[in-house]
Amino acid sequence: MVTSKELKGMGWPKGKAFGLALEIGREMHAGGSTQEEILAHLDEVRENPAAFREVEGPVGELAVKMISEAAKRDVPQLRETPIDAPVWGRELIDARAIEQLENAMDLPVTVAGALMPDAHVGYGIPIGGVVALEDAVAPYMVGVDIACRMMMSIYPVDFLEDFRTKINVRDGVRKAMVDETRFGMGAKFEKFDRREHEVMDDPAWEETKLLRHLKDRGHAQLGTSGTGNHFVDAGVITISEEGTNDLGLAPGEYFALMSHSGSRGVGANICNHYSKLAMKMTTLPKKHRHLAWLPMETEEGEEYWLSMNLAGRYASANHHTMHSAMAKSIGEKPLVQVENHHNFAWLEEHGGRNVYVHRKGATPAGEGELGIVPGSMGHDSFIVRGKGNEASLKSASHGAGRLMSRRQAIDTLPKKERNEWLAELDIELIGGGMDEAPMAYKNIEEVLAEQTDLLTPIARFRPKIVLMASDGKSEG
Repeated sequence: MVTSKELKGMGWPKGKAFGLALEIGREMHAGGSTQEEILAHLDEVRENPAAFREVEGPVGELAVKMISEAAKRDVPQLRETPIDAPVWGRELIDARAIEQLENAMDLPVTVAGALMPDAHVGYGIPIGGVVALEDAVAPYMVGVDIACRMMMSIYPVDFLEDFRTKINVRDGVRKAMVDETRFGMGAKFEKFDRREHEVMDDPAWEETKLLRHLKDRGHAQLGTSGTGNHFVDAGVITISEEGTNDLGLAPGEYFALMSHSGSRGVGANICNHYSKLAMKMTTLPKKHRHLAWLPMETEEGEEYWLSMNLAGRYASANHHTMHSAMAKSIGEKPLVQVENHHNFAWLEEHGGRNVYVHRKGATPAGEGELGIVPGSMGHDSFIVRGKGNEASLKSASHGAGRLMSRRQAIDTLPKKERNEWLAELDIELIGGGMDEAPMAYKNIEEVLAEQTDLLTPIARFRPKIVLMASDGKSEG
């Protein structure tokens, strides 16, 4: 029978894999294998665990555990010379945000990167940062609000006329917006009023202990919005001649509902859990620590990837249930819906190889791909068509980007000035803290002008009713 002394002599390091190897040895012995056969087999797994990671049963489990434990022991070496990464709209971006992206270009697993003109300082990489990693995912490069996304529903022309001219229709829209979602930290629907969607039957919820724990919370928060810059807007969208073929609608003005929300507590808990694991597995200097990654060949990397993708499906369902409920409430069916993620990682081919492209506050902008680039509560938003520019890893900005930090906006911006701004544009605000005042954001027109090689605007949305959490200081 295989002993601990024999495994140590073969070079097996201490850890859970060591115990698994002993168990496998005992099982092989009980099954009639000779000592020589057992040691030879275990040695084969030790020398090349990657070759056995797909094997079902204890041997595959041993291989995966060995790979994870080896990753935790390895101390990665940063690049002596960081990779060059293009920056769009450099003059609009804080130097600290550019420095954050440059830090990500130091990593040995980084393949390429880019910075969008709406960029501002974030955790790990800046908001507006795009980073491609080889065989690795970095939870903080995706962010806390996994799969934060945009969605817009465009309605018939005659409904717009009613919205403009009939008080009861405008009141009905306002009521639908307020009644059919919930805003704020921990916002949820009570059990008797929960939204239903097939995403809650997704088998991935049963794949890990964490996801099983989060499922009920996810159901309660399905169809809700967070705080900060999350919103539901009602307004007027003008479709250009350029956008006719893309949207299948004649040029002109239509009524539209637009939302910005993500994966709520589900995404936040996934990020926090796997970020901590990544920082334990990948030992990095202090200024790089939030860039810690999980190798995709490890159990932890596979779990995060599965969890992140579930959060993506959940975030999409979050918007669809919200829009479905509002459509039912106002008694109209949308003609067209447009949606897209930001804060996500995609497995894509760039430069002839498959890489994991992290877009933290950046919009996918592949050739012909539609997306939404919002402004602020007092700026217009846009439906855009991507140009598939490889230099930006087929990405574009996800919004206007902050000009001020939340604290700076709260401490310095006069509410009277914000209210006058909105009144001049005939925008009705429900909720909304001063941290989300339009003056706290960059000019969306200037941001778009910096990325004409990345996207083409095809429709312009002008808000008329804006619904947000009541106070960004205390919620979300």
